[in-house]
Amino acid sequence: MARAAAQSVQALASSLGALPPEFVRPEHEQPRATTFRGAAPPEIPVVDMSSQDAGRRMAEAAAEWGIFQVTGHGVPAEAVAELQRVGRGFFALPQEEKQRYAMDPGEGRTEGYGSTLRKGDLEGKKAWADFLFHNVAPPAAVNHSVWPESPAGYREANEAYCGHTDMSTLTVLLPDEVQGLQVFKDGCWYDVNYVPGALIIHIGDQIEIMSNGRYKAVLHRTTVSREKTRMSWPVFVEPPPEHVVGPHPQLVADESPAKYKAKKFKDYKYCKINKLPQ
Repeated sequence: MARAAAQSVQALASSLGALPPEFVRPEHEQPRATTFRGAAPPEIPVVDMSSQDAGRRMAEAAAEWGIFQVTGHGVPAEAVAELQRVGRGFFALPQEEKQRYAMDPGEGRTEGYGSTLRKGDLEGKKAWADFLFHNVAPPAAVNHSVWPESPAGYREANEAYCGHTDMSTLTVLLPDEVQGLQVFKDGCWYDVNYVPGALIIHIGDQIEIMSNGRYKAVLHRTTVSREKTRMSWPVFVEPPPEHVVGPHPQLVADESPAKYKAKKFKDYKYCKINKLPQ
């Protein structure tokens, strides 16, 4: 069966003189009006994982920010460079080649190449991003048929890099040098400065739930550069669908009652995607 052509931000950007209105955020959400511009903005913590106090500093950052950057993480620079090479190589392919890996949730294909062009929020606004998504673990969840055959070395590069991200219920983000990631704290949006060689760790909803709110899932967004393409490589680490997640019993007491309901991860995910009460 032939697949319907996926709309592409990449193709749209190359043919536009101005940004269509459905991609322009309301004035009160635009970065120029909402990003902190003070003389000394607070900086997202950077933690050297090889230091003796790394655990304490990561816990403090998770509680205060819900995000931090790590250096000294042990992921070889060569593995990072190769992952970035094959990622950029895929998006440089002709559109018809990328289309071979198009996802189609309506047909049950939830992995592959896609775009946010089809999705609008409650105000009809759309995000400005193309993506390639596929499972990398556990082995039973991996479908190599949706992994690109080109550029050469794509599979090997992903397996080598992801073999070093042994964390749980987090997003481990490898950024490029183009500024764009922002996080929300104390009523303001702050830029996440690029630190060469660092990985960005996002605390996810499930850790906030398990910690009964001690650690915060970070509210974040990305901004767009007029001059440069921004590309990032996130690894989303999730519990198994049937796993029940709730506040840890040791963190619940009379003076600190449970703030969240325990539920299967698949049910939480369904409610989140469909904007239903948790």
